[in-house]
Amino acid sequence: MGDLKCETPTEVLDVLGRVCPYPLVLTKKQLSKMGEGTLLKVLCDAPASAEDSIPKFAEKNKFGFDSIKVGEHWELYIKK
Repeated sequence: MGDLKCETPTEVLDVLGRVCPYPLVLTKKQLSKMGEGTLLKVLCDAPASAEDSIPKFAEKNKFGFDSIKVGEHWELYIKK
């Protein structure tokens, strides 16, 4: 799928300060509005969401997924 971190995201979703399950719920909601082939960048500081629930959701739906930890938060990239 390539390195999603190098692509320009179609949308950016900031869920910083939100705790589970809100990062996943808001990510699903945003992706449902986006078209095929678009890239969502999610800013998340909830470890359970960034390392578990959101990556599993992306994998289950066969979306491209990439992430990077930046200081105290993660940048998650999901290609629909």
